[in-house]
Amino acid sequence: MKTSETSANLQQILNSAGVKNRFDELLDNSSASFISSILTIVRTNSKLQDCSPNSILSAAGIAAALKLPINPSLGFAYIVPYKNQAQFQIGWRGLVQLAMRSGLYATLNSGAVCEGQIKEIDFITGEIVRGEKISDKVVGYIAYMELLNGFSKSLYMTIEEIQQHAEKYSQSYAYDLKNGKKSSVWSTNFDAMAKKTVLKKLLSGFGIMSIDQKGADLATALQADQAVVTDGGLRYIDNEPDGEEKVVPFEEIFKLHTADDENNEE
Repeated sequence: MKTSETSANLQQILNSAGVKNRFDELLDNSSASFISSILTIVRTNSKLQDCSPNSILSAAGIAAALKLPINPSLGFAYIVPYKNQAQFQIGWRGLVQLAMRSGLYATLNSGAVCEGQIKEIDFITGEIVRGEKISDKVVGYIAYMELLNGFSKSLYMTIEEIQQHAEKYSQSYAYDLKNGKKSSVWSTNFDAMAKKTVLKKLLSGFGIMSIDQKGADLATALQADQAVVTDGGLRYIDNEPDGEEKVVPFEEIFKLHTADDENNEE
């Protein structure tokens, strides 16, 4: 499909009454600006113009259901092209936003660690002992969370561990490293992806994720991150070995959120 055809087809879909009404239900008065941002992002990204309009709409729909803006400069959520399909991808700021929005977290943070700033890590409790910074060299990334009930946890990953994670779970990044390219978000914004990775691992392991609680949005975001929405479920195409297709079945995200909203009304 030519890029001009993709943009035209996408605009036609977005102008349809059914799609407009659905975005109105999800976003109220901000639906028009959100739809406009979808078109702007596609027009300014040639690789997205090669993606199927339905995959773009589905990725945008996840962001809308989570009420996260998709403007790339804000860092909350992204529509990312890969192999002619558009993925939903949450940013580290989006993870913080959803966690804090739940009202269950007192503190949540993620950032780079410079050489000397961590003295040691207790291998039993996981407690991190702070040291003295000796240079500006970034040696790793750390995430920290504290719930309102007083529970707290931190997670530290070295640069090497994050690099290994990126190579294992992102085929596009592995391709970049092998071919000296800069086509993946890992290549163009390693800092943001590293912050997200350590924070995502911390929240996945110790955050509140139960869909019958206020952590439902965060659980949905983590499930949908880096996925393409297909008829059968979520497909993580950037984490599939060549020639192998994996689809994870799921309940429709819009329906899941509608049910959660109804169950959480006070």
